[in-house]
Amino acid sequence: MSYTGPDFDPPPSRRFRRGPLTVALAALVPGALLGWAVYATVGGSGDDGGDASASAGTSASASSLPPSSSGTPSPGGSDEPDGSDGSDGSDGSDGKKSSTSPGATSPSASAPLGTGPLRGKVVVIDPGHNPGNFRHTAEINRQVDVGTHSKECDTTGTSTDDGFSEAKFTLDVAHRMRAFLEGQGATVKLTQDDDRPFGPCIDERARIGNEAEADAVVSIHADGSGTGNRGFHVILPGSVDSGAADTRAIVGPSRELGERIAGNFVRATGNGPSNYVGGGTGLVTRKDLGGLNLSTVPKVFVECGNMRDSKDAALLTSGAWRQKAAQGISEGIVSFLRG
Repeated sequence: MSYTGPDFDPPPSRRFRRGPLTVALAALVPGALLGWAVYATVGGSGDDGGDASASAGTSASASSLPPSSSGTPSPGGSDEPDGSDGSDGSDGSDGKKSSTSPGATSPSASAPLGTGPLRGKVVVIDPGHNPGNFRHTAEINRQVDVGTHSKECDTTGTSTDDGFSEAKFTLDVAHRMRAFLEGQGATVKLTQDDDRPFGPCIDERARIGNEAEADAVVSIHADGSGTGNRGFHVILPGSVDSGAADTRAIVGPSRELGERIAGNFVRATGNGPSNYVGGGTGLVTRKDLGGLNLSTVPKVFVECGNMRDSKDAALLTSGAWRQKAAQGISEGIVSFLRG
């Protein structure tokens, strides 16, 4: 998602100059994030892009992730979560019509699995932005209530300069995560799988996780910030109690989920946290996102990198790097659910 859009006050943008090579340890212990792998020197977080750019912190479980389904940049609009270009981002999906919005389908779900450490756990993955949103601008511009205010149903999202859309990126990462988490025994549902014309709206995205009684919900995104802004960040829900929104019960567990994802993301990809939001922590708290405001289960957004920066774009368009990103996010979820 980018940090522009109606009804949104952008967080203060802070540029952090990277000095000579600094080193830090990213180690995750139960319930706490101890440190970050700090990327350094002139190039910024990580490397110059491509498959070689993600460092070798990959665990053996990476091999269980399937190959990329969208390794080639593909043109098209992209959706943003509700907070920058307007909404949150992902679709519903199984082929069954839902009464909640036009063209809606029920969420795509894996069959319950009987073995593995996550047996009995339900994970909802919310791939930011439907690839078809750009063809349905009137529908996605419809205002919906997010508790604190109203905002657009959804947005088209962002893309790299070469036209690789956020919507394509998020679906690819979601598919890799689904394979990994099903292998751990979890029941996995996607809010959309490019199987509906547009949407779902941000309020429906939240409702899908709530109705599934998910143990964890993760919304996948890529940012659309300025050139030179690099790195990932995890967005956590702030404490909101307004109208239909009441996040007070999920603030604590969502923070724990976010911290565990952030620590594992650093380790799996070798890339450091955002240099433009979060003060170098990789964690940002927001109260303007409908997908978080309306959630009643632990939920976070993951902005995997900045599509508008050429170095981050080289990572995001790499199938090998997306595999590492999916691994890091998934292992953070596993760590959270196992306690």
